[in-house]
This record gives sequence, structure tokens and C-alpha cells, in this order.
Amino acid sequence: MPTLLLVAIAGFLAQLVDGSLGMGFGVTATTGLLAVGTAPVMASASVHLAKIGTAVVSGAAHWRMRNVDWRMVGWLALPGGLGGFLGASALSSIAAGAARGWMALLLVVLGSYVVLRFSAWSTPVRGSGLTPAGRRWLIPLGGVGGFVDSVGGGGWGPVTTSTLLSTGRILPRRTVGTVNTSELIVSLGATCGFLLHNGGSAWKWPVTLGLLVGGVVAAPLAAWLVRILPVRVLGVGAGGLIVFSNSRLLLDSIGVPSLPGMLLTALLGAAWLVGLTWAIRAEIRQRRSARSGASEVGDPDYAYEVR
Repeated sequence: MPTLLLVAIAGFLAQLVDGSLGMGFGVTATTGLLAVGTAPVMASASVHLAKIGTAVVSGAAHWRMRNVDWRMVGWLALPGGLGGFLGASALSSIAAGAARGWMALLLVVLGSYVVLRFSAWSTPVRGSGLTPAGRRWLIPLGGVGGFVDSVGGGGWGPVTTSTLLSTGRILPRRTVGTVNTSELIVSLGATCGFLLHNGGSAWKWPVTLGLLVGGVVAAPLAAWLVRILPVRVLGVGAGGLIVFSNSRLLLDSIGVPSLPGMLLTALLGAAWLVGLTWAIRAEIRQRRSARSGASEVGDPDYAYEVR
């Protein structure tokens, strides 16, 4: 029971991040599972099975908040499901020891990308939407996102949400809601792949149940918080935690001695705290500037979003 409760809390926090940022459930939950010694295939399979339930609740909550662009969902979800199936098949064919190192590396890369996306790059969001030609690019985007998501135990959000936000054409809440809703098909595709290659042994059922319960509870709250949370702070905080947590696993997998590994991990932790402090201060400055700009132009909706 204590283990189930801890996993449920982890699922709650992971979904809170994912539903607010449009990324983070898979990489956050998988990071925790790898840290306690769960096999990579079992970690990814358990997370994706749990995400089927959380995606249903999260998608419904975002739909009620009018955060979903259904035209984009179809273009993203179907190739994402295929990519998820292929990624699950690829991960199932890799030896457990090798998979652990590769998954840790991928999670460090994804975590670093999340930090950069929500700190170094910013752009005004116009909200004009994608053109028909632009929507066709969602097919390869969904396929790559689904494949990375299965292999890394997460990655659908970092790949798709970040790319869509970078266009500056889609409102952040619409991007987050659309990506979260599409994730249902991606998780179904990945789950089918794990089931085909591993059978029922792919899942650690108490972990799956805990993640599902915590994620379902957090999903409606996250759909509401996406309108008010400072995404810069949340993105830097979550991304930095993913990098910090997986760096030790990565260093161990490549044979770095204990003392140098501890020093490198400590340096990364210090850098994460510095980055989080900077993000909080930058958010305060940006809000002050936005309020000042709104009062000058007479537009209360004038705002800038990170991409």
C-alpha cells in the first residue's frame, strides 16, 4: 500500500506537469521508475498503459475547457499511434542493460530540450492557426513523436508540443489540449506493440494502477491550471528535474566512477537550482513588462508566451 500511494503521488505530479505544459507525464514517470530499478521495457509499457486512462480524462477536461483543435487531432494522432507501435517494438528487441543506458540518454536530451524551450526561446503567439499545407506536416511530426515516446518512455509532448508552439500560430492552451487529447491514440499504439512482443509480462500492474489513479485525479486540475500557471517556471523546473534524475543513471551506464559521477550530478543539481531561480525572476519581469505594455497600447490581452 505505501508503494502504491507513492506511485499515485508521482502520477498526480506527472499529470499535473503534463496537462499544464503539454509534456512531461511519460518522461517524469519513467524517470522515477528507472531510478528504482524498473526494467526499461516494463517502465515504458506501464507508463503507456496508464496514459490510456489519463489521456481520456485529460482530453475530456481540455475539451470542456475548449482547449482542443479537433482538426489537428486527427493529423497528429493516427501517425502518432503508428510511431508508438513501432517504437514499442524497437524497445522490446533491445537487451535490458543496453536499453537502460539509451533510455537515460534520451531522457536527458528530452529534459534538456524542455529546459531550453521554456527558457532560451520566446516569441509572440499570434493564434492564427495552421494552414492546410501546415497541417500536413503534422503527419511526420506525429510519427516521430510517437516513436520517441515509446522508446524513451516519454517524448510525445517534448517533440510535438514544442514544435507546435515554435510556429507561433497556435495558442498555447490549444496546443496543450490538442497534444494531450491525441496522446490517447499514441498510448494505444504503444500498448499494442508491448503486448504483441512481451505479452502480459510487460506491465508492472501496481505501478500502472498507481500512475493511473494519480494521473486521473490530476487531469481536470491540470486542464484548468494551463490557463494560469507560469509555463516558464514549470518548464524549467520539470525539465531540470528530468535531467538531474537521469544523469546519474546515464553516468553509471557508461562506467563513470562513483566520485566523479557524484560531483557531476551535484554540479547539474546546482545548475538546475540557478536556472529555476532565473526562470522565476524572468517570469516576474515579463509579467511586469506585459502589464506595462498592455496599459500603453490599451489591450488587456497583449502578452507574450514562451515557445
